[in-house]
Amino acid sequence: MRAKANSGSLALAVEGYLKSDVFLVGLAEGTRAVRRRMLDEIRERYGHGRVIDLRTKHIEADLNRFTGHARNNHLKAWRGFGKWLAETYKIADPTTDARKAPVAQSDGHPPWSEDEIKAFRAHWSIDTPERLAFEVIFWTGARISDAVRLGHGNVDRDGWIVFRQLKTGGEVAIPYDRALPDFAEGMEGDLACLHAALDARKDKHMTWMTTVHGKSRSVKAAGQWFAAKARAAGVYGRSAHGLRKSRARALAEAEGTSAQIGAWTGHESLSEIERYIRNFNKRKVLSSTKMEQKVPTQPTKVPNLQKK
Repeated sequence: MRAKANSGSLALAVEGYLKSDVFLVGLAEGTRAVRRRMLDEIRERYGHGRVIDLRTKHIEADLNRFTGHARNNHLKAWRGFGKWLAETYKIADPTTDARKAPVAQSDGHPPWSEDEIKAFRAHWSIDTPERLAFEVIFWTGARISDAVRLGHGNVDRDGWIVFRQLKTGGEVAIPYDRALPDFAEGMEGDLACLHAALDARKDKHMTWMTTVHGKSRSVKAAGQWFAAKARAAGVYGRSAHGLRKSRARALAEAEGTSAQIGAWTGHESLSEIERYIRNFNKRKVLSSTKMEQKVPTQPTKVPNLQKK
């Protein structure tokens, strides 16, 4: 049961923040969904408290329920709320001195190697939902939250796959039915695999990634489903997000600029792109001839379906 929103209460403040332009306009849709759940919990736990009594120690006590990245993610929610409280209620921001949790530096989801990509493709035939999901994610380099929403409705009249990212709200355009940019000329094989997987579908739906019942895959379940299918192909410890990194690295190895890589993958900052392409294969960039530089990330041959 939610706390009654008394005047000056944190419950009333949470309601006001959730309706504010700072929240509704200033945050991307995906971020709003995550923050809303955290803010609803704040309202449930502390809604009877008064805004003017809120101190850093209270926020620290709430954050102490978590560790590592979970604590830092909740801190982000508190800081967004605290900044709004300070401006709206004319108080000092109670989140300013709240401490982040130390976390080990990590490159996150590891990218797939070329051997792992070949293994997945060899295991799942071109006409399977697993293979189609792989080709969609690998070609677009989209986050799983965006990949599950993609379909032919996202292909514009100029042959671009166009969509607005759920997490950031930024727009992405990826070549689909058009000539590839010069730096991506060696990637025709990957694009051909995507077209072949789409052509091989037994049933066609609004979205490309669907369940056996023809429903679009949910964001929450799709990542775990895909990781399980990778394990079934003998590819362990690899995820859909790792494929996103693989596309970014392939673009870097093809000598794409940071601006070109960002336009394709939707990364908005140079630091993000540099983190994604760390340790890419520098030999391809340093190849002595144009032909060597344009080595495809995968063979251009696409397997044919067996006639039934």
